[in-house]
Amino acid sequence: MSTAAEDELSEVEREGLELIRETGGIHQSEFWKELDVDSRKGSRIIDGLEEREFVEREETVYDGHNTYLVTPIRDPRDLEFSMLMAGDMLSPFVGDEEVDPQSDAFSQWVMSLAYED
Repeated sequence: MSTAAEDELSEVEREGLELIRETGGIHQSEFWKELDVDSRKGSRIIDGLEEREFVEREETVYDGHNTYLVTPIRDPRDLEFSMLMAGDMLSPFVGDEEVDPQSDAFSQWVMSLAYED
């Protein structure tokens, strides 16, 4: 699923963003190599992604050289479903219906959450 802002990216910017998201973070020098672009073009791609708030850069040392670690910024629309789970049970509060906190479904979910390893 792409957002309207992602639809405005050039093909190489989309490839770069996909690479950063797939790796969970990549050093800038490795980013250029993976995309097969020179350092100048790689920096411009990252600059554009950073300006649009898709990624962020943090100074680091990699292979004895100063560089940047480029990581994806989470989309606030991405939900962390694990927070709604207790074992394999989804929270009974997810959905359209009101849930009685005294209900068996809620009690079972809380007990599963309490005894989760």
